[in-house]
Amino acid sequence: MSRSIRPDAVLVQAVIAGALSFAHLHDLAAAAGQSGWKAWAYPVSVDLLLVAAWRRLRAGRSRSSWTWFAIALCASLGANVATAGMLDLHHVPGWLRILVAGWPALAFLGGTLLVHSPTEPASAPTPVGDEPAAPEVEMHRTDTPEPTPASAPAPELPAAAPKPAAAAPAIPPALLDHARSIADTHRAETGEPITADALTARLGLPAATCHAIAAQLQLT
Repeated sequence: MSRSIRPDAVLVQAVIAGALSFAHLHDLAAAAGQSGWKAWAYPVSVDLLLVAAWRRLRAGRSRSSWTWFAIALCASLGANVATAGMLDLHHVPGWLRILVAGWPALAFLGGTLLVHSPTEPASAPTPVGDEPAAPEVEMHRTDTPEPTPASAPAPELPAAAPKPAAAAPAIPPALLDHARSIADTHRAETGEPITADALTARLGLPAATCHAIAAQLQLT
């Protein structure tokens, strides 16, 4: 999704100031004997050094950034003042020609130092082991502590009585006869006595009742 560009007064002012400074640096370089593309390269060099020094100042990484920022700012301001009628551009003095001719080497040196200057190392945290230990304080009691009375032995609790075994459920005689007839029928058909599990499955009663019946019929 494209964002609409809104006109900003500060941005417009920056563009105007940059264009005027760029033109003044070009005119000064051309008057000092730098013709053709060389005259256009000078304002680019000055503005790049100014921007690089400003970025280093904002990052706070090097104190030399102020020096190179001041040098680039003086070059830009000097060109603005010189082209405002303070200097005859048709008869440029020799010292100005020397400054213009030596600017590329100076700008290269400043840009290299700004880019490759080492960053300040972060302060290492203080190790915990180096902290001074707290002084030991000895405390002495002046009063005599009272003897602690011996605690009386706890009374022994009586052993818990064993729980009585669960009583076997009462089996009705009719149910017992029915289970006996099932066991007899199974012996007659298979020739073997019926097991307690088989009797439980045939009766379909609770397991406790079936086991009681099997115990009375002496089934395994």
